[in-house]
Amino acid sequence: MPELAEVHYYRKQWEPGLGETVRAVETHPKARIFREVAASAIERGLLGETFRGSHGHGKRMLFEFSSGFWLGLHLGMTGKLFTAPLDHEVAKADHLVLRMGTLTLVFADSRMFGKLTLEQTEESREPEWWSSLPPQPQERAFSAKWVATFVKRFPKTPVKTALLDQRGFPGIGNWMADEICWRMRLLPQTLCGELSDADRVELARVTREVARDAMKVIGEDWSRPPDRWLMNHRWKDGGICPRRGCRDELIREDLRGRTTCWCESCATR
Repeated sequence: MPELAEVHYYRKQWEPGLGETVRAVETHPKARIFREVAASAIERGLLGETFRGSHGHGKRMLFEFSSGFWLGLHLGMTGKLFTAPLDHEVAKADHLVLRMGTLTLVFADSRMFGKLTLEQTEESREPEWWSSLPPQPQERAFSAKWVATFVKRFPKTPVKTALLDQRGFPGIGNWMADEICWRMRLLPQTLCGELSDADRVELARVTREVARDAMKVIGEDWSRPPDRWLMNHRWKDGGICPRRGCRDELIREDLRGRTTCWCESCATR
């Protein structure tokens, strides 16, 4: 599932359409991505409106249109956004197609785990659900105090599992959570209640660090992360720890339903 940086990258793919007006809306009305809003409502709402803004938060996106319309979007597991020429031929997985003045904006989702919402607000205010979202790792409000307060609520939850909780760590997904634990030299199975005050401060710091690194590398142009990251070595059995001076085989096991990767030798906490 796309995480913070991947979502940022895909969100930017629609930005060439900013300032243009929706000339036509094409959908696959029975696609599961319309389970929270009817395709016909999106067609009626966006037709003739101007694309005014693009916003991201964690794994969510919000696109602003004129007349107070807000299109919320979650990519799910296989969703992606891209721009195409005006004469773009709609493919089977292209479930939302916005034909603008000079280009076409497309939301494609082959497995249809993504979803859309549409809301109209007065005076172009952001939807209430958006303004009430928790702070992101790259924001000032995502502080050591915020992280400590959150993880203390779940003393019997593994740190890896807590990192995947979007109420506390928006945008953090499976590979980023493993990367955070690995950089901390922390076993992912460590319970939140076993963290010391210093550990909680370090958890906040490293979460911000991984988010910042991911945004710079993946979020900008989908560049390949450097091999010194765990990410490049965690996907298959037999991976080798990239930490200098280690080179031991990585362990991959299920942790509360999610494949988790770590280095036993490097985990000192």
